[in-house]
Amino acid sequence: MPGAELRDSVESALGRVSRENLSALPPRIADPIRYALEGGGKRMRGMLVLAAYRAAGGTGDASGLAAAVEIIHAYSLLHDDLPCMDDDDIRRGRPTAHRVFGVRPATIAGAVMIPLAARVAHDSVRGLVLPSETCCTIVKVLMQAAGAGGMIGGQLLDLEGEGAALSRDELDVIHRAKTGALIAASLQIGGIAADATGDRLSALVGYGTRVGLAFQITDDVLDVTSSTDKLGKITGRDAALRKSTYPALLGIDGAKKRADDLVGTACEDLRLQRMLTTELEQLAEFIVSRTH
Repeated sequence: MPGAELRDSVESALGRVSRENLSALPPRIADPIRYALEGGGKRMRGMLVLAAYRAAGGTGDASGLAAAVEIIHAYSLLHDDLPCMDDDDIRRGRPTAHRVFGVRPATIAGAVMIPLAARVAHDSVRGLVLPSETCCTIVKVLMQAAGAGGMIGGQLLDLEGEGAALSRDELDVIHRAKTGALIAASLQIGGIAADATGDRLSALVGYGTRVGLAFQITDDVLDVTSSTDKLGKITGRDAALRKSTYPALLGIDGAKKRADDLVGTACEDLRLQRMLTTELEQLAEFIVSRTH
């Protein structure tokens, strides 16, 4: 996987969150949060924050912002696995949080992770000595991406779409919110922290929107073509839940081609703004070529 140094920065920042921000919480809540944060994963969203920050000229330590985005992502997975949602037993090759700690503590822990992410983002912006207005904007972008107009709203649409024959446009609406909103916000947050504006910031957000959709298409393909051992989660869940997917609509080859096209356009838009760094290009390529 590309960006090992970026990933190490994200992991280090998440480790600081576990050490410094959870001690005041009751262990019954802190333990599932720590379990969710330390569960590994690609750290793609956090890496994209850092890559965007650097592409826009940032030179400080933005790893706290990367951690804030990863906290929101970890919370979303914790809640996504609950019995009332997708009811999964395995995540990243180990039992899901509610199987280890119980449904009620896992549910409450997920809710606590939302303000935790806002606090970590706020503290990181202060550490970068950015204006208070920038701090408010970044926290707002993060919360909007996580909320009813973004990830949570997309999750609701996804649940409501189970058993329905959705069109490609309808699938795009769901997944631009459920998966794409937080990925696009990762690029936007990194750009804002580095004082990117206008066409440069728009190019970063456009890149994030396209690679976010490509990420979901690749997830759909892997759910069909990979194995539980490789993915670290149970495969075939989309079919079991009777969900419309990109491979079902476009075929596996058609879905892969669409993901490739989205990534190609995303990179070209950044190239036109002279912002396509090696990190961002490699991360985009990894999104569509990954096997897990």
